[in-house]
Amino acid sequence: MRAVWYERPGPARPVLQFGERPRPEPAPGEVLVRLLASGVNPADVYRRAGTAYANEWPLIIPNSDGAGLVEALGEGAEPALLGQRVWLYNAQRGRPFGTAAEYTCVPAACVHPLPATLPFEIGACLGIPAMTAHRCLFADGPVAGLRVLVSGGGGAVGNYAIQLARWGGAAQVLATASGGWKSEDALAAGAGQVFDYRAPDCAERILAATGGAGIDRVVEVDVGGNLAIWGAVVALNGSVIGYASRGGLTPAVPVSAVLMRKNVNLRGVVLNSAPAAARRLAMEEVTRWAAEAPRLHRIAGTYPLANCAAAHEAVEAGGKRGTVVVLPAA
Repeated sequence: MRAVWYERPGPARPVLQFGERPRPEPAPGEVLVRLLASGVNPADVYRRAGTAYANEWPLIIPNSDGAGLVEALGEGAEPALLGQRVWLYNAQRGRPFGTAAEYTCVPAACVHPLPATLPFEIGACLGIPAMTAHRCLFADGPVAGLRVLVSGGGGAVGNYAIQLARWGGAAQVLATASGGWKSEDALAAGAGQVFDYRAPDCAERILAATGGAGIDRVVEVDVGGNLAIWGAVVALNGSVIGYASRGGLTPAVPVSAVLMRKNVNLRGVVLNSAPAAARRLAMEEVTRWAAEAPRLHRIAGTYPLANCAAAHEAVEAGGKRGTVVVLPAA
């Protein structure tokens, strides 16, 4: 099969190689997927660059998310999966061979049928972004009737979080963004109002939008960097669920004044180590949500497999509008 791989961490073009690799065979409980789309997420480029993760294997095929057709089953895998259109996640988590290839093998629990109405390119966007959004929203229970704030509403995770909050019946969905197309996309996803997180009065404006009641559930893209905002707006018995903290890795959280006196739950989310039952629920509900009506799926760009390095660079450059997708068959 054709594939892209690296044997040492570093910048995309020097370390990513393109050529032929042996086609994998599914182990017991696994499925072989012929990949038609591969999603590139920030965690994939951090791993390849070596900035946040050590090289875990001598040879790594990058990218965790993807979509395609199940072509073979390992012993014990559900027979009904054979031939199905599926989307998948966690291909390169705990395993060396991800989705930047024509084929990959993953545990059957990491694939889910892809509705016929959804292109494979969109299926490749649903793994890390949509499942992370789902976990952040629902880890502490339903959002029906709650006030939700999505930080970074113009990003891939944030955009899905806004849409899923609306789908989940939230009473009010607000977002923060930096203006321009990011604010436009947050509004298009269903945010009632979008606030510039850089404004000195951002927290005051968010509180005013809730009538002073505050936010019941905050989905946070930068726990450390946005501490002053979420610490001020989170409501009594609210939750703050963060999936990144690039602006401050070791923030000084006011435990007594914010967490304890308000009975606030501060939770971190990393998808690949979330409880297995929660990840399965996320796959099921994200699929159902996506199939029920037209949704906003932003694809920032598509690249042929041979140009996977450019796809990684597009993610690293920042400012991407949606998810970058590699097309293994192109």
